[in-house]
Amino acid sequence: MTTAEPAGALAGVTILDLTTVVMGPYATAILGDLGADVIKVESLDGDMTRRIGARRNPGMSAMTLTLQRNKRSIALDLKKPEGRAILEQLVPLADVVVTNLRPRSRKPLGLTYEALRALRQDVILCTAQAYAEDSPWRDHPAYDDMVQAASGAASLAERVDGEPRYAPYVIADKVSGLHMVIGILAALAHRAATGSGQHVEVPMVDTMIHFNLVEHLGGHAFDPAEGDFGWGRVLVPERTPYRTADGYVCLMPYSDANWADFFEVAELGHLRDDPRFADVNSRHGNMSELHAEIHEVTPKRTTQEWLDLCRERNIPAAALLDLSRVNDDPYVREQALLTPEQHPTEGAYFSPAHPVRMSESPAVLRRHAPRLGADTAELLSAIGYSRDDIDDLVRQGVTVVAA
Repeated sequence: MTTAEPAGALAGVTILDLTTVVMGPYATAILGDLGADVIKVESLDGDMTRRIGARRNPGMSAMTLTLQRNKRSIALDLKKPEGRAILEQLVPLADVVVTNLRPRSRKPLGLTYEALRALRQDVILCTAQAYAEDSPWRDHPAYDDMVQAASGAASLAERVDGEPRYAPYVIADKVSGLHMVIGILAALAHRAATGSGQHVEVPMVDTMIHFNLVEHLGGHAFDPAEGDFGWGRVLVPERTPYRTADGYVCLMPYSDANWADFFEVAELGHLRDDPRFADVNSRHGNMSELHAEIHEVTPKRTTQEWLDLCRERNIPAAALLDLSRVNDDPYVREQALLTPEQHPTEGAYFSPAHPVRMSESPAVLRRHAPRLGADTAELLSAIGYSRDDIDDLVRQGVTVVAA
């Protein structure tokens, strides 16, 4: 535990977390950061991410340090009746049960809304899987690349340079995880007003189609269509950081005044009266040509010179952050966005700060990520199991208690 801190906005809310990999654990980590008591139910070999990537000790990977922070860990074999019996005793303690198991896997474990309501009438169940539960695709597997493909995200790149590709991060997992948080918070507000729980469902493909179409539905929002699909400003191969004399820079004039000033400082005065770039709609329709003009001039100055010129005129611009050197960035350091912490078993590590800032109930690191089963004994004792009972469950292979 860290030193005493404000309780957090979700203090008093208990989350029973039966999620795995990134999407669900990301959502429940956010809820934990906001003050909820998150009980992480893991299989006897732990969440897959415990075994992926850099680590000092088995089961405590770098991803685990972030995705499992502010949680308590209990390890259960839910395929055994004794494991399921323990789960049934934990459910009444939980305001919210969260799982990303597929529907066909949830039912045998009693993780349907009807079964959970029998254990706690006002429970909130949040489920997430690839496709909607009432669809024929309900039990298809859900992994990030698959969802990027099925939601149209991967094909957007083909409109840029002719080749579909996946984003270089698990965007479908994290966007869907954020929507899980939104749905859970809304359900908690509804329950506070009405006393009623509910089933919150977050199909990943649905979520990403909604996410992708915000800007790209375009003229196809109308029936019949009133223009092209896609937002032209972002679907051009020339939309890349601009090379400078010593690196790269992002230059992003946006308003008409920004562009007028930029054409002046960039010595592109001949473009000020060009009808292709006269207003925002014209510019967005001719972004390839506009980017090409800028790419021609940016190598004439250093990155810092471009930043100085733009800031003098209040033109949006930014240097490129190298994430492998994130803690060298002055803004990151000044705002403590990656903070040094001391884990009780893993030693010194860096923890990304929660980005939402709340004046009265700030999000804080209250618990370091637990080892697998670190809280098994505590949680089983809370629901009436004796030390001998717990030892018997360990011997039977029902649970794991971390040393």
